[in-house]
Amino acid sequence: MAYEFTSRVRYSETGRDEKLTLVSMIDYFQDTSTFQTEDCGSGLNYLYDRGVAWMILSWQVEIVRRPGLGERIAVQTIPYEFKMFYGYRNYALLDEKRNYLAKANSVWALIDLATGKPIRVRPEYVVGYEMGNRLDMEYRSRKLKVPEDGVPQQAFPVCGHHLDTNNHVNNGQYIAMAEEYLPAGFETRRLTVEYRRQARLHDMIVPYIHQDGHQITVSLCDEEGKAYAVVVHEGEVQREG
Repeated sequence: MAYEFTSRVRYSETGRDEKLTLVSMIDYFQDTSTFQTEDCGSGLNYLYDRGVAWMILSWQVEIVRRPGLGERIAVQTIPYEFKMFYGYRNYALLDEKRNYLAKANSVWALIDLATGKPIRVRPEYVVGYEMGNRLDMEYRSRKLKVPEDGVPQQAFPVCGHHLDTNNHVNNGQYIAMAEEYLPAGFETRRLTVEYRRQARLHDMIVPYIHQDGHQITVSLCDEEGKAYAVVVHEGEVQREG
């Protein structure tokens, strides 16, 4: 069963094309699962008091259409499986007529904050969730193959505004970083992200860019070339006329 909240696309959530940005879409998805965990009584403070937190491992987002400024939307999340260390969630973005604007799948791990290692999901951490059936979409491996001939770009530091409550780079921020390297007018139809390591304040990030037809891979790495996150955009450049 889906957990849902409704909203309206704000100006602050749009880009130059007056449409919801990818980062804002991911923020909506994160917000709806956060709201669900808070309403279930197993939110951030509940988990922190027990020394654990959910960390995302991957996103897979299929985008039909990005809604425009002022559109009324509904955002859903559907937890559909908890297995060993992992939690699996779908998300959906709907328009006023209940048509899908986007579907997403995500994989999370429950982490022991003291050790940084995954731990088994205990029933009391998820007791309030209403489980549902997973959405009808393509499910790919969360492990991404990184091209070896990516072109390095200028390095930049992790700043305070990149961080979340866990004091590492928020998963949506990696998506914002990667978008900087897309061609002008590129419209993403599928977004896939694999998170490999946690970047923290003042770490240096070196992007590596590889384009193969309609697919652009942005590897966000440390100074030794080891990836923090890999972001793959599949789509095309939109041309006027």
